[in-house]
Amino acid sequence: MCACWRHCWCCWTRRAPSRPGGSLVVGRALSGCLLEMLHGAATAAASGLQHGSRVTEPDLIERLDDLDLRNDSDVPDVPPSIDSTPEILRRALSGLSARWKNWWIRGILTLAMISVFFLIIYMGSFMLMLLVLSIQVKCFHEIITIGYRVYHSYDLPWFRSLSWYFLLCVNYFFYGETVADYFGTFVQRREQLQFLIRYHRFISFALYLAGFCMFVLSLVKKHYRLQFYMFAWTHVTLLITVTQSHLVIQNLFEGMIWFLVPISSVICNDIAAYIFGFFFGRTPLIKFSYFLAQHQYFVCPVEYKSETNRFVTECEPLELFQMKKYSVPLLLRSVLGWETVNMYPFQMHSIALSTFASLIGPFGGFFASGFKRAFKIKDFADTIPGHGGIMDRFDCQYLMATFVHVYITSFIRGPNPSKLLKQLLVLQPEQQLNVYNTLKSHLVEKGILQPSLRG
Repeated sequence: MCACWRHCWCCWTRRAPSRPGGSLVVGRALSGCLLEMLHGAATAAASGLQHGSRVTEPDLIERLDDLDLRNDSDVPDVPPSIDSTPEILRRALSGLSARWKNWWIRGILTLAMISVFFLIIYMGSFMLMLLVLSIQVKCFHEIITIGYRVYHSYDLPWFRSLSWYFLLCVNYFFYGETVADYFGTFVQRREQLQFLIRYHRFISFALYLAGFCMFVLSLVKKHYRLQFYMFAWTHVTLLITVTQSHLVIQNLFEGMIWFLVPISSVICNDIAAYIFGFFFGRTPLIKFSYFLAQHQYFVCPVEYKSETNRFVTECEPLELFQMKKYSVPLLLRSVLGWETVNMYPFQMHSIALSTFASLIGPFGGFFASGFKRAFKIKDFADTIPGHGGIMDRFDCQYLMATFVHVYITSFIRGPNPSKLLKQLLVLQPEQQLNVYNTLKSHLVEKGILQPSLRG
């Protein structure tokens, strides 16, 4: 293998060449087999050959190393984060080492965040939706700001304005779909909203198309490549933040328990990863799910009552949240001493959720860590002292949200009579009558209704 290709491989794997150096003649064909970034070194080697001199392998590798270092130095740095620790905490912990000071700051603010989270849960589903939306906007802001600083996009026309415009467009599309799906009866009673719902997708596409055209019109000759970098950066950020937060809200509509158990699983794993892994690793999430499954407030789907203009969580619990008796396998009876056990079916599903949170969820954090290393930053932002940015706390949650949504649609969700009734109520009277006659004929054929009721 020629020295130049061996050097490229070493750059990719971050390992030094292991084979001892020797001499090597580099011909003109070398420039055709090297990457563009090595073009300067290849040209120098070819030039040496033209003058009858021999280019040795160590000389060539030295030139390539210089070029590699020059490229590394071209990677822009993000300005260091500012210490946003409250002054009262800074004074109280001034006598501690940096390690213990960070430990106490993280611990105190973690308890504060958990307390606020419990308060929002108490305030109801609507406040949780606003919380998810706020976190989404903040995460988007943190990632876009990194791109803005890393690529020195200060002179790009309309970059930040277009980024926020695309965020508005995508949110309008996703949340408009949610409104049409869950609040159909409410919308049908408001004539001014009927037009927006009926042509919602066309309006969403028109809004996005306007932003796309504005981007094309903003292209400047000397910034072409950078502008397309940032266009892609914005869209990938939208995919990560908006899509995932929309799935979180979809999970919340299935019942608050599908929101709380996954989040709690990831939180417990985060705590176990940072503090006393052995002790907190025993957090009894199955017992936690047992507690939640007993209350309608957590297990009932979130519905909007147009009569009272409020969200309600009242229902007859599904079989998933009704206590059942299970037989203990023969192999475990001698160990446990039980022949049967009473538990909620949801507790079996909580095992699957906890397993994903423990084994796969951390890869969201690994991905975020790799992203930060790529741009030489410690945290996404300095929003929360000791923790970094909002994105630093929710990198695993986004991956978990997608899994929960896929899990519900694949193994849990069935026909929803309430949603079907809402769709029937928005039909025209003739269509409703046709559905009624068809359903009545079907029930008579099945023997559920008596023929005498055909009237």
